[in-house]
Amino acid sequence: MPAPDTLAARLTVHLDAATLWHHRPAYAELVHRAHREGLAGASVFHGITGFGTRAHRASHHAGHGPCVVIIVDEERRLRAFLPHVADVLCATAAIATLDRIRIHAPDRPG
Repeated sequence: MPAPDTLAARLTVHLDAATLWHHRPAYAELVHRAHREGLAGASVFHGITGFGTRAHRASHHAGHGPCVVIIVDEERRLRAFLPHVADVLCATAAIATLDRIRIHAPDRPG
C-alpha cells in the first residue's frame, strides 16, 4: 500500500452490474484479479441509475444497473495490471480510467 500523503493512482472501471465473465459477474472477476496480483485495494459500488456512450439509461433492479470498480495502488503497478484485465475490459465493453491521486490518512492517536 502506498504510504499516506504520497502520490498513487486509481483505476476506475465502469460497467453494467449484470455483465458476466465466464458465468461470474465481471466486477467480481476484476476484484479477484486485483487481489491475486497483490494490489493495495479494490471496491465495487453499485449505482441506482446512469447512462453511457450508447445513450442507454440503466436503472438498478435485480442485479442490473451501473457499477464501478475502483482499484488503488501505485501507478506503475496499476499500469502493469491493465494487460491482465484487458480480456475482461474488451469483452464486456467496460470503460476504464486511470488517474493520479494523493493518499490521505488522518493521524491516529497513540
